[in-house]
Amino acid sequence: MKAVLGLEDGEFVIGDGFGVEGERAGELVFNTQMTGYMESLTDPSYFGQILMFTFPLIGNYGVDKQNFQNPKVCALGCIAKEICEKPAALPSIRSFFEDQGLQGMQGVDTRALTIRTRVHGTMRAALVVGSDDGEYAVSLARRTPTICDISPIPEVSCKEAYHVPGSGRRIAIIDLGIKKNILVSLSKRQGDLYVFPHDVTSDQILACKPDALFITNGPGDPKQAHQAIKCLQDLLGQLPIFGICMGNQVSALALGGDTYKMKFGHRGANQPVRHFDGRIFITTQNHGFAVDGNTLPDGCSITYENVNDGTVEGFENKDLMLTTVQFHPEAHGGPRDTESHFFDSLFRRLD
Repeated sequence: MKAVLGLEDGEFVIGDGFGVEGERAGELVFNTQMTGYMESLTDPSYFGQILMFTFPLIGNYGVDKQNFQNPKVCALGCIAKEICEKPAALPSIRSFFEDQGLQGMQGVDTRALTIRTRVHGTMRAALVVGSDDGEYAVSLARRTPTICDISPIPEVSCKEAYHVPGSGRRIAIIDLGIKKNILVSLSKRQGDLYVFPHDVTSDQILACKPDALFITNGPGDPKQAHQAIKCLQDLLGQLPIFGICMGNQVSALALGGDTYKMKFGHRGANQPVRHFDGRIFITTQNHGFAVDGNTLPDGCSITYENVNDGTVEGFENKDLMLTTVQFHPEAHGGPRDTESHFFDSLFRRLD
């Protein structure tokens, strides 16, 4: 089965399709991690994006459903150099994509595509499985709205509030596209979790009498999280607030700061960040937007910065009881030190 990936700059590549025939169009992004392909494909933050893996082989340990971050695949499609046809465990990537009606393509030079993205920046793309018509794929990519022009958060946020019981501190959560491991990390510290949709109001948050508020990760431009920004503005200073990834960006916007779209973002499990005390952590990340540190108001201090490019990886405002990070401490890209560093300190501050 043929497949083609068309880019908005006019280039296209032809490969072998897997899954089912169909077409998907969105932003093409690359992920550099060597494992965790199913965690990434099911991460709601990839909604609206075609996910390309730079590691040359994916699927060697099959589809490990216990590590899904969402019940279904959230990425629009998958691009790989090669998928493993005889994995150590079943189902295989191929059979899973077929069963779930998903689109993927292999047999392409993902290294060249990654270099192209790093040079030109993230581009709109179209994946067409069942065809090798490159001109059509390019035209479809060019007709696709940019990630800044869509509002994907309502698609991945919960539709109704729900409760995850715990015997400890009560945490209200604004779900902008939450990963399962965030709930796991909070629950194993006995958090009593009340999860609300993206359009929750501050009155609804306060009605559950929380000890703290948590803002999750999510897809797209953080400036599209209009209600979450307003909710934070209403609650700043009233209770401790914590955030991860988009939660970091939304918090900055709520304070009157600004965010910007990065050239190609950070997506992988090997991003080094420096804590203000000098320690270096290797972190898992997935974001295409960043906080402009120069726009943060007085009272805010940057707590983490990216070693590679100096971008903001976390900040705090002690007067407003606000603490956020851009990376994913719950993701366990290797060591678990950032999980303990972030989540343990979160609960210590509530004691």
